[in-house]
Amino acid sequence: MIRIGLTGGIGSGKSEVARVLARLGARVITADDLARDLVVPGSTVLDALVEGFGGEILSADGRLDRTRLAEAAFASAEALARLNAATHPALVDAIRAAIERAEEAGDANALVVDAALLAEWNILDLFDVVIVVDASLKTRLDRLVGAGLSGEAAEARMRAQLPRERLLEVADVIIENDGSIEELDTKVKKFWTELVSGERNYT
Repeated sequence: MIRIGLTGGIGSGKSEVARVLARLGARVITADDLARDLVVPGSTVLDALVEGFGGEILSADGRLDRTRLAEAAFASAEALARLNAATHPALVDAIRAAIERAEEAGDANALVVDAALLAEWNILDLFDVVIVVDASLKTRLDRLVGAGLSGEAAEARMRAQLPRERLLEVADVIIENDGSIEELDTKVKKFWTELVSGERNYT
């Protein structure tokens, strides 16, 4: 099973690339889905978040309100560091465990781990190939604002991630995504065809 690390800055469109790869037959592990499982009521991660940010990040039923958490966490570098310390070690462990389960199942030729912070977590050595989905800063900002974020909030989230130039340095494959969904599909399908045919060998 070929391990593919899929990453890209917020608003780049990496989640759409993951969806296309899933349709083509890859097994996809999404860090956001794993993160949701880690913050259920009673979990140690949720307890740590409440300790770091207060009970106002919880909804009335005791579940994590991700919008409130984001507002608090992206308010300052110190707050973001608290968020990362509470969540990232557990999330990396969850990713490693999910990879192990997927390989034991052996039901796909390729395994994709979709995560915005793969490079920051220093786990790129887990993968045979690293895809970085790239788009211009303006395109990403427009997408985030179109999705409902304020310009200020969108810029804060973009600043919190690895700079675009440094992220591109870790890429084995760069998929540019400043165009249409149809153009993106074509690029992803080309990558997949080269991968499964052996035209490009990443292992």
